[in-house]
Amino acid sequence: MSSYRIKDVAYINRQTLPEDTDPDFRFRYIDISAVDSLGNVTPPDDEIVFSRAPSRARRLAPAGAVVVSTVRTYLRAIARVPVTPDPLVFSTGFAILEAGPEVESRFLAYHCQSHSFIDNVVARSTGVSYPAINPSEIGNLRIDLPSPEEQRHIADFLDTETARLDHLVALRRQQRDLLTLRRWSHFQELLESAGGPMIPLRRVVRFLVDGPFGSAFSSADYTSEGAAVVRLGNIGFAAYKPADQAYIPMSLYRQFRHHEVIRGDLLIAGLGDSRNHAGRACVAPDLGPAIVKGKCFRARLEPEAADAQFVALLLSSPVGASAIEGRGSTRSMINLEIVKAALLPIPELRKQRSVVAEYQRSWERTKAAIDACTRQLALLAERRQALITAAVTGQFDVSTASGRSVTEGVSA
Repeated sequence: MSSYRIKDVAYINRQTLPEDTDPDFRFRYIDISAVDSLGNVTPPDDEIVFSRAPSRARRLAPAGAVVVSTVRTYLRAIARVPVTPDPLVFSTGFAILEAGPEVESRFLAYHCQSHSFIDNVVARSTGVSYPAINPSEIGNLRIDLPSPEEQRHIADFLDTETARLDHLVALRRQQRDLLTLRRWSHFQELLESAGGPMIPLRRVVRFLVDGPFGSAFSSADYTSEGAAVVRLGNIGFAAYKPADQAYIPMSLYRQFRHHEVIRGDLLIAGLGDSRNHAGRACVAPDLGPAIVKGKCFRARLEPEAADAQFVALLLSSPVGASAIEGRGSTRSMINLEIVKAALLPIPELRKQRSVVAEYQRSWERTKAAIDACTRQLALLAERRQALITAAVTGQFDVSTASGRSVTEGVSA
């Protein structure tokens, strides 16, 4: 093998949309969230015109080019650009690598998905909460190239083997999705059995407040201890997500006591996306001193009219999502008035608690199966990357590899 710098065998960020681009130029904008760690690019459903595109929508990438995320590099968002009927424009948060004559484009893509390449990118990234690397640093990383014929053999082999692993991943994801659907279909069955009138949520809410508006505080104010801040990422589907819990100094917390959160409060997300609809909710655990951040809502319910866990399940379910959207909102943004006006089936308190108890018994079993699928997906991802790393670094001869058992003995 011969060793080169990547910039000696590939063009980096060769094509960029100029500022005088036709304002009506239409394309699909690809940001970091549209590229996953398995090398998939998922274009958005809708086109956007240049005049309304984010300022970061500037990188042009032809089919076959390799995109490498230069921000939040720990996400491992690296992929080969697919062939699409519409133009794709990538965020400036990507480095676009176009293979030169010395390197096969598929081999370059697999090299960039290997452990060694990703470890080098992450090690050279700077910043704590938003690590990033300059594209010129990527250009200086080394790539070992076998002969062009061997590059093609390795790429052909990996195309076949990763496709097999990706098929298994797709099946496991489908299984996990079906289990999640079962979760909510069972809840809806319990809800229908309990009956109850359709009433606006305001009828069972005593207090409902939004988090502080504007630039009251930012991530620069976060500390390692103090008062907890409930952010959108903490509000899951009927479950509080404590990962990456943020804190602010107690002196700042005292300025926002109106937005205080105590154990048992209902927390509602005011923003959402295609996977996590606005309006999903959970019950606050014991966080100690805590407040909600902007676009998160805190509700205190009438204790004789509603159970907080029941309402959290209701708002997180498809029933709640439909009720929120029925008020003229979208899955991405709601306000306090939309939440208050949402018409929901709310039975008497005794039946609410019975629904919650039965749901939780069933959910424990379903969650165990979902967790097993998640573990298997992680193992398949590790095997995929280990296989790629072993093949591009010459740890085994792909011409003698034994097909389905090729990943046996390959260390992740």
